[in-house]
Amino acid sequence: METDQIHINRLIDSLFRHEYGKLVSILTRLFGPENLELSEDVVQDSLIAAIKNWPYKGIPADPSAWLYQVAKNKALTILTKDKFKRKYSSDIAHSLQSTSTVVPDLDYLFSEHEIQDDQLRMIFTACHPSLSKDSQVALTLKTLCGFSIAEIAHAFFATEDTINKRLVRSRKKIREANLRFEIPGNEEIQKRLDAVLETIYLVFNEGYSASTGDEVIRFEFCEEAIRLAELLAGSKAIHDKSNVYALLALMFLNASRFRARLDKVGNILTLAEQDRRSWDKKRMQHGFEFLEKSTYTNLISAYHILATISAYHCSAPDFESTNWREILALYDHLLTLDSSSLVRLNRSIAVAKVKGFSYALAELKIIKADTSFTSYHLLYSTEAEFYLELRNFENAANSLRKAIDYSLLKAEKDLLSRKLQRCLEKIS
Repeated sequence: METDQIHINRLIDSLFRHEYGKLVSILTRLFGPENLELSEDVVQDSLIAAIKNWPYKGIPADPSAWLYQVAKNKALTILTKDKFKRKYSSDIAHSLQSTSTVVPDLDYLFSEHEIQDDQLRMIFTACHPSLSKDSQVALTLKTLCGFSIAEIAHAFFATEDTINKRLVRSRKKIREANLRFEIPGNEEIQKRLDAVLETIYLVFNEGYSASTGDEVIRFEFCEEAIRLAELLAGSKAIHDKSNVYALLALMFLNASRFRARLDKVGNILTLAEQDRRSWDKKRMQHGFEFLEKSTYTNLISAYHILATISAYHCSAPDFESTNWREILALYDHLLTLDSSSLVRLNRSIAVAKVKGFSYALAELKIIKADTSFTSYHLLYSTEAEFYLELRNFENAANSLRKAIDYSLLKAEKDLLSRKLQRCLEKIS
């Protein structure tokens, strides 16, 4: 019995992760974005119904279909019983409240094609420019990816109360601004696409290099980011998909190296230490294909450059064969688009390989002028690597101590501590 309950719990967890965003999107189109919380509640109640029913009545032959039917029934009940209690901006809701063809119309709303379009509508609603960037990311993770408030708080080193307040403010802003649940028109969609892609990339990056906790890679974040970008790539509403393809190329190429980034006990492995035979060739091929598709226009964005840098790493047969000169040239181009301290920090590694470690340390001094960046642990771990290459173990040890102090990820702290110990042995 216990084994059955564990199986049911795992199945419901999986359904929650894969179906939550779809169902919330459908119901938001039905109830209107001003009733976003109602949509979330209906999905939550449907999952609770599964938790209550399945242990006694057994798991249905098609669990997803069962869940969709329950959500559909609950939505129908709300539309018919609460028609005088609640206001809906959705034309569909008004139509269903007054027609005799409610069930077939609702069935159409839950069809696969409509589900995909509704998820696109949700992406552009969650990433509306009237919402702050933090709110856009939190709302996307909650409504489209099905992450709990606790998971979002853990990912971004915030309290659950902080994340909950962001979500409350987001929903309030959507109501007050009377945002429409729609895919923007031809001119507007390209303007709004940048914010959507930036949010998706932030989600991917949090999965690819988790900022806090015990997990170095949060695979589910990366998978959801790729899924959302693939939805954009498949949309006929978006005419210029060059940036979408470039972002997909970047994410697939980076994701192809997932399995090689950790050893068997979970320690982080640098690019030089990774066993390239364990890189995922299928994902890598997807990345190369999307990179090729991204070049059908003359547009060159940061995503194109970053994806090309990743392609150079992926195509090198070993670390020593990496074409650092081309990578440095790409970073130089990227600086004209994005001169942030993070780009400069990543560029410094290519500078070290091409011009030498003393030149790279000089680059880091420029970065340190940015006071908002002086508590970033990777600044000091990178600095330590350069000092180690120059056999300046005293300075390397000092930089490693700072990196350990500022790091919030256990696996990184462990890696840095091992390096510090080896460094101190050299000093003694």
